[in-house]
Amino acid sequence: MSSPYLEHFGLSRNPFSATPDPRFLFLTPKHREALAALLFAVTERKGFLVLTGEAGTGKTTLIRKLLLSIPVACAQFSVIVNPVLTRSELLESVLLDFGEKQIPASKPQRLELFRRRLLAAEAEGRTSVVVIDEAHLLTEELMEEVRLLSNFETAEHKLVQIVLAGQSELDRVLSLESLRQVRQRVAIRMQIDPLDESEVRLYLQSRWSRASERPLAFSEDAITLMARASRGIPRLLNMMADAALVNAFASGVHLITKTGIEEVLRDLGLAPALISVRAAALAAPDISVLSAPYPSRSAIPTAAPVIDRYAPVKQDSPRRWRIASWLGLASGGEK
Repeated sequence: MSSPYLEHFGLSRNPFSATPDPRFLFLTPKHREALAALLFAVTERKGFLVLTGEAGTGKTTLIRKLLLSIPVACAQFSVIVNPVLTRSELLESVLLDFGEKQIPASKPQRLELFRRRLLAAEAEGRTSVVVIDEAHLLTEELMEEVRLLSNFETAEHKLVQIVLAGQSELDRVLSLESLRQVRQRVAIRMQIDPLDESEVRLYLQSRWSRASERPLAFSEDAITLMARASRGIPRLLNMMADAALVNAFASGVHLITKTGIEEVLRDLGLAPALISVRAAALAAPDISVLSAPYPSRSAIPTAAPVIDRYAPVKQDSPRRWRIASWLGLASGGEK
């Protein structure tokens, strides 16, 4: 059943949900290249692939798109989304994802089960893929365990393909001298960059058009401010857009302007980004804020890892709190 919020904007679903949704995947040239590299590495059995990018740039969404792009008849996947594990737990997680129900207690028996599982998939014409998201959190010990798992191979190719996806810190981890053997095995390395200002508008339009036939509900000056305040990070853009739509619904308006985005930046605790954008305009008095250069990344704090988008606005923004309560979102979760 469509909610009043969605009906107000003519939306079939929320185009700016915080959950990575491959249906809304927006592919810049760099994203297309990264997805092609992922598919190539898996299908051609290249062994190790590393995908890095700043938090919120779309790495997890690309991984999900990869999983949807390869039929289960062609590959078996293990996806580790929380790599804060012991060496034993890592192997156990992979085996469980590969469909094993009874996991032996001893490490040698687990490794033998892993080997048999890889060979069985090979006999069926399927490749085995282990994807580790948030790989920048891997310890040196766990990284070495991942390397050892990649040792299973035939005379022609690797039996298991490893995809390490993580924030830019992953490059620093891999540069450690103790991990030179891992680094030497990386066949393909890709990096996803934030969107530039022209891509931000295309990003918003792309997601909007997949959920509504109406024109985009953001004015040009609102989009420009969102691009600069978010630094082109899709996750921050989604947060801003979603919060702005809730505000607009509560006010009964259909077009979000720069003023609406300024209110959102204050609500979400991102006001320093707004101050930085204005400072850039003041530094160039002959140029409007709409044409001012991006503020320095260091001048804009990264949003907290977890932001309760609705609870803090109870006293600061009664309008938003009221509509959040109507929609059952006052706890901060999405329904």
